[in-house]
Amino acid sequence: MVFKASFPERWRFQASVLAPVVFSLLVIAATVLTFLLWSTADLDARTLAREHNLAEHVIAEKIAALPHDQESVAIWDDSVVNTALNFDPAWVHENLGRWMHDYFGHDRTAVLDPANRPIYVMDAGRRADGATYFSVEASLRPFVDRLRSRLQDGELTAFSAGTVSDFPHVTGITVLAGTPAIVSVAPLTSDSGRLVPATGSEYLFVSVNYLDGDLATQLSQDYLLKDARFSRDPGATSQTAQLAVLAADGRIAGFLEWTPERPGATMLARTGIALGGGFAFSAVLIALLLYRLWRSSSALEAGRLEAQHRASHDILTGLANRARFDDMLGRAMLARRPVTEGIALLMLDLDRFKQVNDTFGHQSGDDLIRAVAQRLGNLTGPRDTLARLGGDEFAIIHHARRGLSEHLRLGEKIIDAVGKPFEIQGSEVFVGVSIGVVVIGETDADRRDIARKADIALYEAKSAGRNRAVVYEETMDELLQNRHTIEAELRDALRRSDQLSVAFQPLLDLRTGAVTGAEALVRWIHPELGQVSPAQFIPVAEGSGLIEPLGEFVLRTACAMGARFHGMRVAVNISPVQLRNPRFAERLFDLLLETGMRPTDLEIEITEGILLDDEDVAAGSLRTFRGAGIRIALDDFGTGYSSLNYLKRYPVDCIKIDRSFVSQLEDGSVSVAIVQAMVTLAHALGIEVTAEGVETDQQRSILHRLGCNTLQGYLLSPPVPQPEIEQLFLRQGAGIARAAVRPT
Repeated sequence: MVFKASFPERWRFQASVLAPVVFSLLVIAATVLTFLLWSTADLDARTLAREHNLAEHVIAEKIAALPHDQESVAIWDDSVVNTALNFDPAWVHENLGRWMHDYFGHDRTAVLDPANRPIYVMDAGRRADGATYFSVEASLRPFVDRLRSRLQDGELTAFSAGTVSDFPHVTGITVLAGTPAIVSVAPLTSDSGRLVPATGSEYLFVSVNYLDGDLATQLSQDYLLKDARFSRDPGATSQTAQLAVLAADGRIAGFLEWTPERPGATMLARTGIALGGGFAFSAVLIALLLYRLWRSSSALEAGRLEAQHRASHDILTGLANRARFDDMLGRAMLARRPVTEGIALLMLDLDRFKQVNDTFGHQSGDDLIRAVAQRLGNLTGPRDTLARLGGDEFAIIHHARRGLSEHLRLGEKIIDAVGKPFEIQGSEVFVGVSIGVVVIGETDADRRDIARKADIALYEAKSAGRNRAVVYEETMDELLQNRHTIEAELRDALRRSDQLSVAFQPLLDLRTGAVTGAEALVRWIHPELGQVSPAQFIPVAEGSGLIEPLGEFVLRTACAMGARFHGMRVAVNISPVQLRNPRFAERLFDLLLETGMRPTDLEIEITEGILLDDEDVAAGSLRTFRGAGIRIALDDFGTGYSSLNYLKRYPVDCIKIDRSFVSQLEDGSVSVAIVQAMVTLAHALGIEVTAEGVETDQQRSILHRLGCNTLQGYLLSPPVPQPEIEQLFLRQGAGIARAAVRPT
């Protein structure tokens, strides 16, 4: 007779047998796990300490290397001869500037005379002006003063005499223009002992090496500090390590950050699964574990592939993103290619994309970007690389067998394809595209420089009117530098009160022969550049964000003058940038209130470009101004392709016939018929007509015969300073207005 144990008995037996085993396994597992955690944490800590010491050692080596580099040219008879005795800027640039930059990698150098004035400055391998040095002079002064003090104590004399072996110099870390940098200052002296300068007459040699991406890259590549980078802000996390870089005065100049190696954590991650498997006794559990591991690894692999794809491709379009594009550009530049094959980089930027995005919404903007990407993909070849760099920017690496002509042909196809209407959410949308093209030569190896040149060409394409392709030329670099110079000087002029002024050009009523007002025109006289043309600095101001303070300066000056002469019209040009600002109307009315000028005496001149780019914003602001009595004039009339349409759709009081038509006015010319049509159309719509650029009596006579209301030009008067226009207004018989009464 066989007895079967009851369920409670079987449970008690299994519990009595399995419980000690399970408990033992748990104790062993806990012991092993505790030891493993301690040992891996200790290993990670030791590794981190080693990396800290390595980073400190590398930075110390960099600090020590800078004065050592300087000695190669600072202790040299030729250096003394070509600076202190007979200053040769070309020699200094080649031997103290470019040599230190190209051979030793110094970012900046400068030569200071005994009064600590810079007689030569090098920045990034190029000769720079004194302003470059003075921009960081405050940070360099302690090093220079410290060396001067040591030289005054006779350290250079002792070195030249052989009394001491250490060449006098002052080296340390500081912050220049927001970036940590190693600075070394040393005197220029003789290597033969015949040209040792007297104490106090030494010329100083300053070298700067920024602690930037280049050093971080070296730390990553040569010393295996993963993802090394410099930062100004503290903020080490559990995933990063950080080393404070101290300046010469003991303050923190910045932080070196990197992703520390964690061999202990890596070992723990790799052995954890094995330990779990070792404690498993059941084949079913092992099979289940293996199954789950297989599924997890498959999911991880799929996730890795997806993450890798996301890291290198644009989510919206599926095209290569900026990181992958940079990599592909570098490979394309280094790859060997047939002599007959040319390669070019095309930088693309959509025109009027912002208006589509603002008008139809971001979803429509995304749809438009995808549609543009599809059209571009249809135009590129299998060997080309198409990427979306972000926003509405695209780039193409184009391979061609016929060189530049084929690159430009692709640009024309792109402009034609993008210019066709897009069907977005049931509406037709129109955009354009500007393209910058740079042909990559066989010796070009710096992809960042190539991308910079393409950006410059793209900027020129937009400046030239958009919707076109422009090929990079070396002269564009100089033009860009000139723009930067104008921008910096204009920014300084806006902070001063002695360079910018407003001139006024009178407006003459052709019917009565009386002066009815004047147009306010900004003038800039620079102490070194002389009189800078508005055609030169106005576009720079519009592109750099300075047009709003510049425009307010002109508007305030004009309103202050106009407030004193009731009945005299004062016309002021308004930039599209100003009119796009939703607070511009409020600011304009504040100026009228502050100055006491009557709105009916103010005329603002706009171009049709603002009506084309921002119809809703422009129409709303113009209606507000018209409602307050401010006159609206459409400037440069006849030069656009849709001016007649604007006269019907927008509130305009006056059109100004462009000087390109007025200059060609003579009996029997086609321009007479064109101007007659403009005047007839304007008068039919109840709009006055002003002709600008009138320079001859014949032009005046024809304009009077055609029915033009007002003229403006050098025949009447050039733009004159404010005192002269005020005297002209007084002679005309305008009364001086009473002072504006402000509400309390």
